[in-house]
Amino acid sequence: MSTKFYLGTRKGLIQVERLERGWEITRTSFLGVSVPMLLPDARDGRLIAAVEHGHYGGKLHASSDDGLTWQEIAVPVFPARADDEPEIICPMSQKPIPQSLEKIWALEAGGPDEPGVLWCGTVPGALFKSTDGGASWKIVEGLWNRAERKEWFGGGMDWPGIHSVCVDPRDSQHVTLAISCGGVWATHDGGVSWELLGKGLVAEFMPPSEQENLNIQDAHRIACCAAHPNHLWLQHHNGIFRSTDAAHTWERVTTANPSDFGFAVAVHPQDPLTAWFVPGTQDDRRLPVDAALCVMRTRDGGQTFEPLRTGLPQHHAYHLVYRHCLEVSRDGRTLAFGSTTGSVWISEDSGDTWQRLSADLPPVYCVRFA
Repeated sequence: MSTKFYLGTRKGLIQVERLERGWEITRTSFLGVSVPMLLPDARDGRLIAAVEHGHYGGKLHASSDDGLTWQEIAVPVFPARADDEPEIICPMSQKPIPQSLEKIWALEAGGPDEPGVLWCGTVPGALFKSTDGGASWKIVEGLWNRAERKEWFGGGMDWPGIHSVCVDPRDSQHVTLAISCGGVWATHDGGVSWELLGKGLVAEFMPPSEQENLNIQDAHRIACCAAHPNHLWLQHHNGIFRSTDAAHTWERVTTANPSDFGFAVAVHPQDPLTAWFVPGTQDDRRLPVDAALCVMRTRDGGQTFEPLRTGLPQHHAYHLVYRHCLEVSRDGRTLAFGSTTGSVWISEDSGDTWQRLSADLPPVYCVRFA
């Protein structure tokens, strides 16, 4: 059983532990400051937190003592635009996309064979790589310089953003990422070159001639099975998709109950057929179906789904669960998720039953197990 996880919230970082009395909040950091993303790095035990200081912008801090003390580290910096370089105009808003950091939306560790390597996805859509544990960052030019970037646009945010980064545990040079809205991309050489993937994805919000355009797909979140990394699940704006060939092709799942719309997905670390989702109504309401909160689970690769409701509110429940706010631990049985209403639930039996940690927290932006 996993015994610790972290909540990045609108008003700070919250540490939760499994004690003899049950799950309890044991530490807080950055109180009053937004923490959109956290990385617990299993390679060296460090915590790396993205914090948003409002007027002062986004920063990164690292802790080597489980959040007792923090030290500021470098933050990704966008390259300056050359005088003769034209601005990129957002296809939707028709406004110039800024070439400066708006949000740190993804933080992931490199493979166990590359200590110090970190990946950072941002809004607007860019990928940064550090090879020295965050002491410095470089923009991944192989992706930044792709001509396709001119087509990307925001899905829910003003600008496109990279929110999902999956490092293949068998091959650290193989990284798959998702962009909202910019599709699914992969590299096999550590970021030098990139390939646009996603055959089978459909963007029903676009005109018919553009619905199968891989470069404008709104992938809400992707996650892979750690033991079988070629198996990935994708919560898309227009449904749930599954890939068994490392994101090259995707099959749409049509059996989701009660809904195939949502933002979050978690995949069992050993069993690629088992995944969890938090369904909602599509599209403008953004709340649970019939105002009754549930977590959906499939154990057969999407052939069937179980709505898991025990311990979750079934009347007047208006919780929205963001894309980084559902997580399963390495044991495959312990799950936690948090909502925009400041509620957090925990399951220790693969989602069969849930207990609420608190209903009094700030809006939750990410959930990460130690």
